[in-house]
Amino acid sequence: MNIQLVGLSGSLRKGSYNTALLQAAAAMLPPDVSLTIAAIDDLPLYNADLDKPAVADRPATVVRLREQLAAAHGILIASPEYNYGIPGGLKNAIDWASRGEDAPLRHKPVALMGATISLWGTVRMQLSFLPVFQYLSMKPHYQPEVLVNEAVKKFDKGGNLTDVATREIIAKKLQSFRQFILDGLA
Repeated sequence: MNIQLVGLSGSLRKGSYNTALLQAAAAMLPPDVSLTIAAIDDLPLYNADLDKPAVADRPATVVRLREQLAAAHGILIASPEYNYGIPGGLKNAIDWASRGEDAPLRHKPVALMGATISLWGTVRMQLSFLPVFQYLSMKPHYQPEVLVNEAVKKFDKGGNLTDVATREIIAKKLQSFRQFILDGLA
């Protein structure tokens, strides 16, 4: 069985450490796991008037994201921490994917990672997700935690993750998340 993951980066910035974190994870996946990084930078702001029950009524970019998430066995989120919480662009994507009877995030396994230039390593952003996970009855995978602090020292100028300890914890996270998903499918 090939386990399909969708990655969401909470940073829309060119040269984002969190997008680079997802790209590094994609290169370290177990052999039976694949990762597609979904674009969220082209989503309109959530507006319930545009979120009609008929899929054809939703904006095309929203339909694309929802279809990607629905087809995935799990979601891998890498995000910075803005104002101690979830960045607005990422929260907007979650809002689009959390509404309706066909909400693709409901009951979905999810794992968090985060990179920041500060010392805290996105711990507060990750805690901010707990009510979201609870409301959507998502299945969060907590351990091991990936809290990348001082990211400027852990990535090279090309956006490649060079820190050995960080690469090792991400590899452990991916292997553990793989097993978490398989256990949930059994």
